[in-house]
Amino acid sequence: MHNTEEVWRHVDAKRDAFIALADTIWGTPELNFAEFRSAAEHRRMLEAEGFRVTSNVAAIPTALMGEAGEGGPVIAILGEFDALPGLSQEAGITEQRPVEGQNGQGHACGHNLLGSGALLAATAVKDYLAANGLPGRVRYYGCPAEEGGAGKVFMVRDGAFDDVDVAISWHPAPFAGVNASPSLANKVIDFSFTGRASHAAAAPHLGRSALDAVELMNVGVNYLREHMPSDARVHYALLDAGGIAPNVVQARAKVRYLVRAIDARGLASLVERVEKIARGAALMTETSVASQVVSGMSNMVDNAPLARAMQDNFERLGPPSFNEADRAFAEQIRATLRPEDIAAAFRRFGLEVDGDKPLCDLIVPLGSNGGSTSVGSTDLGDVSWAVPTVYARGATYAIGTPGHSWQLTAQGKTPAAHKGMVHVAKVMAGTAIDVLRDPALLERARADHAKRTGGRAYECPLPKDLPAPLTAMS
Repeated sequence: MHNTEEVWRHVDAKRDAFIALADTIWGTPELNFAEFRSAAEHRRMLEAEGFRVTSNVAAIPTALMGEAGEGGPVIAILGEFDALPGLSQEAGITEQRPVEGQNGQGHACGHNLLGSGALLAATAVKDYLAANGLPGRVRYYGCPAEEGGAGKVFMVRDGAFDDVDVAISWHPAPFAGVNASPSLANKVIDFSFTGRASHAAAAPHLGRSALDAVELMNVGVNYLREHMPSDARVHYALLDAGGIAPNVVQARAKVRYLVRAIDARGLASLVERVEKIARGAALMTETSVASQVVSGMSNMVDNAPLARAMQDNFERLGPPSFNEADRAFAEQIRATLRPEDIAAAFRRFGLEVDGDKPLCDLIVPLGSNGGSTSVGSTDLGDVSWAVPTVYARGATYAIGTPGHSWQLTAQGKTPAAHKGMVHVAKVMAGTAIDVLRDPALLERARADHAKRTGGRAYECPLPKDLPAPLTAMS
């Protein structure tokens, strides 16, 4: 029997408790840095399983770490548990129906499953090490605020991963396999314009409109889009329009920009251009502008030896065992989607479009993403600069379901979601055991990481004096 088959049995032995944890987190959705109930549930489970628990990691109240084992390499398995605003939804139904009492918040990116599945994998590794009397330490990191808050970036900056040998994580997806899509480095910056108020009819010439400056900045960035790399992205949201009275020249206005690029160097160049546009808008309107970095993330650094080891685990395990009831519900979800949503899901994973396939029934070939440039960002990228990292995709929802949608929230407690979560927990646990039992694999992973980073030390994209938000929401 292969070592990983034994650790898979440890996953199965604890699966029901962690399915219950995932459903509990789904029912108490919480936003960036305010995941107090979710973090408490994860701490409760860590303590019940005998982990040595550390709270307030990086001085963040909802960041925690549990460690088990002694000596040997340190394997980190990372989980998340934050939700999204405006996407609450009753579970298990195929029409949009927000849940009363959830303030519109919902797990529309599957992070209830992400954290619970990662903790299940860490627990199985702990049990395997104890049963076999082997050296090695496994750590579960409960990481807050992935959805734009960059929780892991603050944790890396604080040294939480300094003694980690390998990091493993996953994300819910329509297909199962090693993540092959690149992630973009990004930076979130608030631009605050200050002008001069005046009566918009009696003395408009005396006013200097901060709102005009925001609008001119947006126009300037729109023109910039033609002249930036095709894999870069720039988004914005208006935070403060300066008031609701149209007969007052707005003396203040604030806009938030999210700038993305393929790597840190490209990001720095693009951010500089956006900042020049902001200064130009202030110059044109005779206002002043101040900028404040809110968060930032690095691009992902792949690791070929770890990816190969994880792919081997996927292929030994095979695809998730969905049944006819799972497929029937997935078909009902797909009936609420557009054909282009379904086709895009296949193409993103480099697969031939099959409109008759409602759920994953295969393992995506290693390195397959179809050349897709439809990518986002993750703060796991910063972990991957600090330590060799591998990232799985677990099949937990109907093919074609858009991320950050009510349809994804609706599937967060289904039997298919539970099966996909347990399936990828086995893959992560098996990969961890492969690293712990094969020193040569660990050395290859380290060498590959050093080659890809060019031996450069991790550079945090956040200002040194930027504190982590303690309670962004209440």
